[in-house]
Amino acid sequence: MSRHTLSVLVEDQPGVLARISALFSRRGFNIESLAVGPTEVEGISRMTIVVNVESNPLEQVTKQLNKLVNVLKIVELDPDSSVQRELLLVKVRADLETRSQVLETVSLFRAKVVDVAPDTVTIEATGSHDKLQALLRVLEPFGVKELVQSGMVAVGRGTRSISDRSARPTDRTA
Repeated sequence: MSRHTLSVLVEDQPGVLARISALFSRRGFNIESLAVGPTEVEGISRMTIVVNVESNPLEQVTKQLNKLVNVLKIVELDPDSSVQRELLLVKVRADLETRSQVLETVSLFRAKVVDVAPDTVTIEATGSHDKLQALLRVLEPFGVKELVQSGMVAVGRGTRSISDRSARPTDRTA
């Protein structure tokens, strides 16, 4: 199995997320990461979906996604030709003895401290999935008290855009 990142433009309508996730569920695919948000075009949202499947079944799901009325465009983003990031907020134990070590780790990973309490610090980090997992492995010995991680967001590199042709309901390409 291999990891695939899909960028899906959809009409910003109620129920679209449920229909798309149900399609993956019916096929027995687990969505590893899902992020949805508005685009530069009013009324259109972008879904970034990460799944770990073989290419052939993914192609079948992509064809079925294209048949959904609210799906405007689907593009698989190659990791080498796209920028992919996740956001991590993690609350770590940091008493007077360990605080300087935690802060040094934050600096090494180009993360930042967004909240300080007497016995904890809350850290914000963005980056690839691998970078964030590496940060967590280094912070774990200090004691992770709380953790929240976003789904991946991704965009293709260069000047081309998935919505170059101002995707509308008539623009249905894969």
